[in-house]
Amino acid sequence: MLSLEGMSMIISASRRTDIPAFYAEWLINRIRAGCCTVPNPAKPKTISAVSLNPEDVDCIVFWTRNAKPLINKLPELDRRGFRYYFQYTILGNPRILDPKSPSIEPSVETFKSLADDLGPDRVVWRYDPIVITNQSPARRHLEKISHIASSLRGYTKRLVISLLDTYQHTEGRMRSLEAEGLHVSRLEGKRFDRLIKSIVEIAKANGMEILSCAEESGLDRLGVAPGKCIDDQLIEKVFKIAVTHKKDPHQRPACGCVISKDIGIYDTCPFLCVYCYATRNPASAKRSFLKHNPQSSSLI
Repeated sequence: MLSLEGMSMIISASRRTDIPAFYAEWLINRIRAGCCTVPNPAKPKTISAVSLNPEDVDCIVFWTRNAKPLINKLPELDRRGFRYYFQYTILGNPRILDPKSPSIEPSVETFKSLADDLGPDRVVWRYDPIVITNQSPARRHLEKISHIASSLRGYTKRLVISLLDTYQHTEGRMRSLEAEGLHVSRLEGKRFDRLIKSIVEIAKANGMEILSCAEESGLDRLGVAPGKCIDDQLIEKVFKIAVTHKKDPHQRPACGCVISKDIGIYDTCPFLCVYCYATRNPASAKRSFLKHNPQSSSLI
């Protein structure tokens, strides 16, 4: 069954997988075609045709840990009249949790190159999730955040943080790492408050506002306001256009994002981060990536 999505929307590319890192060629092919198809995650046989004509797209929000494969394609997006910004993750979790993610230094260099071209408003730094373990205690995270923040000073105006959320399909993966010596813990009370307050101080010292992503833990009392990754106010400020202000009903209650259309597919990201909600089955993600055809209308 094929349904056609309504016109004029924000495109999310993507919460479900890292399109800039692994599917940049597919994306530019779909931009040229003016359309892509996306299966409904709950009903895979229901397929939506999503317009990617620039007159139908208010803005594209890219989510990535490695924008490098997409950078040389951005001039074509500019020529076609697209508006876009990046949610860019750089963090310091142990390799055992992030086995395939780029290391900090090359990530910082790519981030800075992107910000040189787009400006600091259009590249948002994400340090999330913060995973407290015996290999990455709070002190280690503060060292990483301080180093990254000083490296990105002037290249971004916003830092987004979140804490580890567990899901049924990630709990088993996290527990299996105990046999390899990794033990996850949660900070509470004054220790938790000190960590968050220290991150707030680091952000402010480097000229960055700090926001949270879908947090229900009351971080606003510590100086971290609730954020929106699909942010109507940011889009209107940067691009001078009016967009929807309606909260996305398909996201978690604590998520502030406005309505968007995600063009990604779950279980397609080869980064294989152990805690990632979008990878339910790592073996399936590997197979999907290998089966990917950049000429296809859909990601897989």
